[in-house]
Order: sequence, then C-alpha cells, then structure tokens
Amino acid sequence: MAHQKIEIELPLAKVYELMSSPVDFPRFLSHLKEVIKINSQTFEYVTEIGGEEFRWTTNVIDDLRNTRFAWITINGNLNQTGTIRFTPLENGTRTKVDFSLDYRTFFGEPSEELKSFMENLEATLLDELKTFKELAESGELEEKQSADSEAEEVTA
Repeated sequence: MAHQKIEIELPLAKVYELMSSPVDFPRFLSHLKEVIKINSQTFEYVTEIGGEEFRWTTNVIDDLRNTRFAWITINGNLNQTGTIRFTPLENGTRTKVDFSLDYRTFFGEPSEELKSFMENLEATLLDELKTFKELAESGELEEKQSADSEAEEVTA
C-alpha cells in the first residue's frame, strides 16, 4: 500500500471538490487512462501496465464531505482500494491531503511489469500528488472541470 501526504495552498472545500470525483483522477494520477462514471457511487477504471489492459469497477464506500473519500473494487481484473483524507490547516486557508492507494491481483502472481508498478507505487503517488498540487494551485484543474461541465451540458 502506498501512502503519501501533501499540503495544498487552497481552502479545504476547494481541494475536496477537485479531488473527490474519480472521473477527474486521470488528470493527476497519470497511471490511469480513464475513469468512467456508472452512477453516483460506481466507477469503471481503465489502465495499461506492461502492455496489458486492466479494467475494474469500484464503489464509493465513504464520502464524508470535506473530510474523507474512499472506494473499493467490486469486480474486474485488478483490485484497487483508496482513501483520501482532508485536514484544514491555518484556519482552513490551506489543506493537508493524506492519500492511501493499494493495488493487488485477485489471484495468482502479477506479471513482472505489474509487480514493478506496485512496488514503485509509493514514489509514483508522491509525484502524482505534486502534479495535483501544481494543477490545483494554478487553477488548471478548475478550468478543465468548468470546460468539461459545459461540454456535458451541450451534449445532454
């Protein structure tokens, strides 16, 4: 299991908003190709590791606004669990994010590429959280969310 912490120079409510929707994860979790929303609690994830495609479906098991967001895998060919905890700092003007992420195979030994990915997840997650911090603090994540929301309204 990988566990990393980072401090973001944004209010807690804003950080929670930017980080609590799995469909936005590929914007900063570079190892994910796509996350598709099935319904408000269920999401399908897609990634490719060592030339092999992995797909799995998760359910949100904990969504305590501005406090914690967590999910577990319910089916697929890769098992992923995650928890994000949000802590306000300096009277809520800054936010500490604690992100735990775990990948496992459902059965058998992982391929060498998947095993290497899982062994390096701690470093990967830190790099990805640094990317999130940069994008969030610069406003790029928020701009992209607004553009995506407008596109969804036009196609609906």
